[in-house]
Amino acid sequence: MLVWLFPIALMAQPTDSTRIRTTANLIGLGPTNILDTYLSQEKFSGLGLSFLNISEWDKPDSRWSTIIQHEANFSSTKDRSKKATELQADYSFLWGRYYAWHLLDRRLKLQAGGLINSNIGVIYNTVNTNNPAQARLSAMLMPSGIATYGFSLWGKRLTARYELDLPLLGVMFSPNYGQSYYEIFSQGNYDHNVVPTTPLNAPTFRQQVSLDWNVGRAWTLRIGYLGHYQQAKVNNLKSHIYNHRIMIGVVQQLQILRYRP
Repeated sequence: MLVWLFPIALMAQPTDSTRIRTTANLIGLGPTNILDTYLSQEKFSGLGLSFLNISEWDKPDSRWSTIIQHEANFSSTKDRSKKATELQADYSFLWGRYYAWHLLDRRLKLQAGGLINSNIGVIYNTVNTNNPAQARLSAMLMPSGIATYGFSLWGKRLTARYELDLPLLGVMFSPNYGQSYYEIFSQGNYDHNVVPTTPLNAPTFRQQVSLDWNVGRAWTLRIGYLGHYQQAKVNNLKSHIYNHRIMIGVVQQLQILRYRP
């Protein structure tokens, strides 16, 4: 077997499809503020937990890169009287393409592009009997920008990163004012339940600030802040979910070589 494999390994050459994958896995904790007038006119606040996975794929000889993010959130909140509770959970899948510029002797990297943010979730009010839950389903095209700066401090390699995602166009599901889910799904009474969204009626945006500390050759420690601000005013209903998280996790980089005979 060794005699058979050795000449094949000698003839194999790296292809132009060699890619670098940088993956970050982070977990975060912080406050959440919720308003959904379909369930209650009250604002609810409490603590939430988030998980964030970021994978960036790029090529050494290309300015283009692809970034995929998975974000999951869970929160438990109460109203001002502490008598009612709302539980909130959602999942966001974000896929984006970016073009990069390298400045300051490649210490500064600027990326501009756009991403698709698809979100699914639910809010459950523990005291409501008629309409206890609100489903959330949306998709949005968002312009996005990222700035990354590498520097040294006290002999340690550090990297600062900032990302901002802004709203552009999208679509979301929403019941109309006074409309029950029984009417929508059992009786089939459609009442503008699929709503186009713009920055005027759904000013949703995200931002991330992080600092990477290169601990060793195999991995990097990342700490930072994630803010995800979901807002909408459609069908005479108002809603928002403000998530603020302090994040911590690890970053790993892997070079993927593809060979051809």
